[in-house]
Amino acid sequence: MNKDTIVQNAEEKVKQYFDRIDNIKEYNQEKVLKAFYKNKIGLEHFSTVSGYGHDDLGREALDRVFADVFKAEKAIVRNHFVSGTHTLACCLFGNLRYGEKLLSVAGAPYDTMEEVIGKRGDKRASLIGHGIIYDELPLINESDVDLEGLEKKADKTTNMVLIQRSRGYSLRKSLNIETIKKIINIVKSKNPECICFVDNCYGEFVEKLEPLEVGADLIAGSLIKNPGGGIVEAGGYIAGKAKYVDQAAYRLTAPGIGTKGGAMLNQTRLIFQGLFMAPSIVSEAIKGAVLASQVFEDIGFISTPKPDEPRTDLIQTITFNAPQPLIDFCKTLQMYSPVESYLTPIPDEVPGYDDKLIMAGGSFIEGSTIELSADGPLRPPYAAYMQGGLNYAHVKIALKGIVEKLIR
Repeated sequence: MNKDTIVQNAEEKVKQYFDRIDNIKEYNQEKVLKAFYKNKIGLEHFSTVSGYGHDDLGREALDRVFADVFKAEKAIVRNHFVSGTHTLACCLFGNLRYGEKLLSVAGAPYDTMEEVIGKRGDKRASLIGHGIIYDELPLINESDVDLEGLEKKADKTTNMVLIQRSRGYSLRKSLNIETIKKIINIVKSKNPECICFVDNCYGEFVEKLEPLEVGADLIAGSLIKNPGGGIVEAGGYIAGKAKYVDQAAYRLTAPGIGTKGGAMLNQTRLIFQGLFMAPSIVSEAIKGAVLASQVFEDIGFISTPKPDEPRTDLIQTITFNAPQPLIDFCKTLQMYSPVESYLTPIPDEVPGYDDKLIMAGGSFIEGSTIELSADGPLRPPYAAYMQGGLNYAHVKIALKGIVEKLIR
């Protein structure tokens, strides 16, 4: 069977799930549109100021729009955040004090968080180096959150729980909103003052509800992932209860400045437009991921989530159990990128990671993972983590090339 037939047959199988994805898209698009209406966004909000960035009407409106979309008391949205990890670090360092305890409830967090926490690297700069106590709740069968174990772990000594929505570089299940709600309910029943902090990267607009709507106190994410709609050049956001957002903002800028400063350098319009486009772009990426899941299953690979599973993030994994197929996969995907298709990705060291990584994705924005990309650490089980796609057609075309390579 040739590549075109394989992908076409897979597409016929998964079309039945696309109505569900479109329904979520339309719901979230209306949510975003209402936030624009409420805040009376006009052309005056696209102009920015220089220097200290004081009295920037556009920046202030942008914060309000994000707060309304994510149902937050307050939000800070800035191009000054260099990555999703940076937003998370600001939340952690801003809201935890010496002697307080952080609990990761879904096993080990994403690799880049290990140096932030102090599991490796220069501990003096880490949370542990600042006197924060850190603990992890192991997963059940390396897949599911141990809700019974959480009942025992989340006690009065726990000041914050870290809930990572996406799977990171693991094969555990990503956490859907229903599971996040269960985690929060357990934590709050044990300690109502405990901060429930959700790493929302890759999850925005994939479901109808966001974590703050089921009881989370604080969320954070990157603008070169879902909420940037594929056009935002840099930045991140933090949203939630005002007192926690303010403390995080003091870590981004300085005490006394918080959300009141920071020149946006003519990025405000792009961020507004990216947010407006985000629900539709996310739905295209999700459709591509569902198709990819069916394609890889049909040609005999272990791939998760399964085609019929409701989604809570963008990521599709393909397990190869050997380094060379992972490398070949990424090389092939690079060939089907709109930018730098002529380059050959190779495994190399990347800041923030302990293992060598191979990364593919000729994207218009460097490192953008709402654009079609794939990466993976060179360690067992040698899984590729495929995500993004600004349009479904691009994902489909790339899958044909990948299938041709894998079935040779």
